[in-house]
Amino acid sequence: MPSDNYTFSTVTAFVEQVLGVSEWMTINQAMIDAFAELTNDRQWIHIDVERAAEEAPTGTTIAHGLLTLSLLPGMRNEIGVIPKGTGRSINYGYDKIRFLAPVKPGDRIRTRIVLTSVVPRGDGILIDTRNTVEIENNDRPAMVADSLTLLLP
Repeated sequence: MPSDNYTFSTVTAFVEQVLGVSEWMTINQAMIDAFAELTNDRQWIHIDVERAAEEAPTGTTIAHGLLTLSLLPGMRNEIGVIPKGTGRSINYGYDKIRFLAPVKPGDRIRTRIVLTSVVPRGDGILIDTRNTVEIENNDRPAMVADSLTLLLP
């Protein structure tokens, strides 16, 4: 969690600082299967456990990269990325997303968030955060995503 001093009016003082690290979350095959059904993305590498055991480089199914990305808002809320004193926050999108390592069923992931920039935008500010989704006991992150959020007083 960011410090109590992390507010709408002081947010620029936190540029290049870690805002926080979320709790670990376990990814399981049921989550992967549900995401596949919801998005109609039923590629065998995600849902066919037997085939993945034989043919996949990982020897197992893997989570969709977009599943990992879709979990980011909850982890960001847990950390408290939106500073105190913000009237409204609007998801402004992503500048860059990279999927760097596969997330397998049973893996635990978390995100580490760094505030990378604050830019005035009208009567609000646009914050850019670097969201690094880590896999427990893995040197490579699952994903790095630069997220933009418009904050209004």
